[in-house]
Amino acid sequence: MNSAYQRALPIKLAIFDIDGVMTDGSLFLGDDGQEYKAFNSLDGHGLKMLKQTGVELAIITGRQSQVVVHRVNNLGITHVYQGIGKKLEAYQHLLEALDLQPEQTAYMGDDVVDLPVMVRCGLSISVPAAPCEVQQYAHLVTGREAGRGAVREACEFIMKAQGHYAAMLAEYVK
Repeated sequence: MNSAYQRALPIKLAIFDIDGVMTDGSLFLGDDGQEYKAFNSLDGHGLKMLKQTGVELAIITGRQSQVVVHRVNNLGITHVYQGIGKKLEAYQHLLEALDLQPEQTAYMGDDVVDLPVMVRCGLSISVPAAPCEVQQYAHLVTGREAGRGAVREACEFIMKAQGHYAAMLAEYVK
């Protein structure tokens, strides 16, 4: 069993960045200043399945966007930190609030601002387009690109490691 699978076993909280993880990192800005983001429906369903296995979900993102509020509400994610310059503070707040140890948490990020959490959590995950300085600290780099199924892949990885994936899939092939 590889070390990433072993690290996924105790995960009780999976935390995700938005831009460059749940989206491809593109920022669409209208003339009126409105921000638009494209999210992947496969990623969304992966998040919902992971939550059904008992893993809590959280978002820590550096940007502030109303579209993120709409997306997390749709997904049922209640632990949301937006406009966070220092992600480690939000991470430590989550650990305290949920009474968890770092090894019980997974974090998926794509840039150097994510490293303070990535080097402290139990399972750090990144995407293929992340800078090599970030990838070197990831226990797992997805094969799928950000905004194109990377989050789904990470969710499935955790479910498979914890032995929940087959049961989740069985719900659809009854």
